[in-house]
Amino acid sequence: MPTTLHKTRKQISKKRNGVVNALHEKSRDSMRLHKAGVRDQRIEKLAAARSKKEQPLGIPSFVHQYDEEYNEAKKARRPGRPASVKEDLLKAKINILEEEYKSGFVMPDLLDNVNVNALHLWEGSWSYLTQLKWVKVNSEGQVRPTSFPSGGTN
Repeated sequence: MPTTLHKTRKQISKKRNGVVNALHEKSRDSMRLHKAGVRDQRIEKLAAARSKKEQPLGIPSFVHQYDEEYNEAKKARRPGRPASVKEDLLKAKINILEEEYKSGFVMPDLLDNVNVNALHLWEGSWSYLTQLKWVKVNSEGQVRPTSFPSGGTN
């Protein structure tokens, strides 16, 4: 947390024998306090942007891939009629994907160079996937290491 404002306020109060509230609007000390406050706000804003996790771009589009088709099926249905089978199936798919998105998608760890090289060499064999490192990415962008989804028994 930035402390520039606190330090500046402390220096000014020492200089003025503890009275910081009695400053003229355009005085040097009030300008110092204003600059320190602005600096602290800017640093906090940059720190927040830096610490915010980057959301993988493919996951939200994957989760909402059926939204258009579901909305079309919903619009095609007359008011007062029950939902069609297609509409029910699409709604179920959307709900499953959203639940998995909240709990976390299991995917290969693409931040590990060894893992990326192994994926390039992968020829489609199911048993080869157990050798890769896997991570679980949830909707908040948190990444946790995990094991192969099915344990490789399928």
